[in-house]
Amino acid sequence: MGSRRVGIAAGVLTAVGLVVAGPVSASAVTSAGGVAHTQSGPRAEGGEPGGGKEPDSGEESGSGKERLLFRFKDPRISESSGLAVSPTHKNVIYTHNDSGAGPQFYAVGPDGRTLAVFTLAGAAARDWEAMAASVDPSTGESVLWFADIGDNLNGAWPDYSIYKVTEPKTMRDATLRATRYRFRYEDGGRNAEGIMVNPVTGRLYVVSKQFSGSIYAAPAKLRTDKVNILRRVGPAPIMATDAAYAPDGSSFVIRTYFSASLYQAPGELISRVSMPSLQQAESITYTRDGKSLLTGSEGVNSPVYEVPLPASAVAKTAPSAPSRTGTGPTRVAGVPDASASNADAGDGDSSGVPAGVIALWLGVALGATGIIAAIARRVS
Repeated sequence: MGSRRVGIAAGVLTAVGLVVAGPVSASAVTSAGGVAHTQSGPRAEGGEPGGGKEPDSGEESGSGKERLLFRFKDPRISESSGLAVSPTHKNVIYTHNDSGAGPQFYAVGPDGRTLAVFTLAGAAARDWEAMAASVDPSTGESVLWFADIGDNLNGAWPDYSIYKVTEPKTMRDATLRATRYRFRYEDGGRNAEGIMVNPVTGRLYVVSKQFSGSIYAAPAKLRTDKVNILRRVGPAPIMATDAAYAPDGSSFVIRTYFSASLYQAPGELISRVSMPSLQQAESITYTRDGKSLLTGSEGVNSPVYEVPLPASAVAKTAPSAPSRTGTGPTRVAGVPDASASNADAGDGDSSGVPAGVIALWLGVALGATGIIAAIARRVS
């Protein structure tokens, strides 16, 4: 398929996702404990239909559940696709652009202004879709991860790359040396937009973006001299766009176009949290204290919202002691259990998306496929 056809296909499918996801992301979502988190309705953001006044920075929204933290001021940040809070620098948030940009990331202050721009030497940016920040449990060194894992054709690339770089000590423009790790899925290539690193074990996970998504674990020890195999350890919500571990490693969150879901472990839902209505929900991460989530969107001057976690959800994410009874293996809270992956190998996770919405999305997607085929014939 030529580049023009690929662009057309991607545009149509993106539109399909936005058409269906838009109204759902603004609807009430119920937590696992039965508590409904509602919003006052969609707001206009970056040309999104829905109207309503968007809160100013620091002002709470109509529901009192979220607030606009800031907007990116730098016009070079045009497709923010990943977010990470610095483990060492107070009030510093990192982001990077989607495909089409170079291997760069931005350090941004609490007012949305760029503090520094960093370039990864020797790295490529085929389709950067996610990032993560972590502290290496073995060395205590703070590191950043950048995931070149986008694949809109679900298997077009022979392997995928994730880069690791030591977090900058100072907020000045610089070129950094990164370590490249190559990956391949055990069950074939696929599109993905989320990575997360367990702060307790240091293990890396990739979350695929599919109608029936999955969580994949990287090897405990990554190799630079060979391709690392990603193995499925559990289901993921439909069309996941990002993921992150809580700072204490007790739980993790997965973002979709619709909402966000908190998990104790794959398939073990803690709570669902409604998200602000965004033009294209792309990123999510935790605040340093683990009590709130930050979520962002694409586009120039795009917003970053802070969404407090429900008190019940925060209480449930407290680390639990590993079980010392029974004959089964020791289980640590928040750590995906590879031994249980086969039991749910065929299970998806709709994360509370109504069956009717899924059916509608599938119907629209099928219709879009026909449109793409017709357009492709005309441009061929």
